[in-house]
Amino acid sequence: MANNSKNNNQNNGLDDFKNFFGSCWGGIIGAVIGLILACSSAYRIVIGIIIIIAFCWAGYYFQYHKEDIKTSLKNFIDKL
Repeated sequence: MANNSKNNNQNNGLDDFKNFFGSCWGGIIGAVIGLILACSSAYRIVIGIIIIIAFCWAGYYFQYHKEDIKTSLKNFIDKL
């Protein structure tokens, strides 16, 4: 009976680990990737890719929301 109790405690610890990893796997993987990038010079490439993606999104947004942007800028300039 004491042996069965010991197995339950081990399984409980394993279940806790599974629950933790299951709920935080994105953060854990992100931290590992961040550490790898920080220890290498690959972060420069990642920053460049992020900047390119940001400007692509901005161009897309400006293209499809011209009138809204014109109106917002006009109202902003009028307030100055």
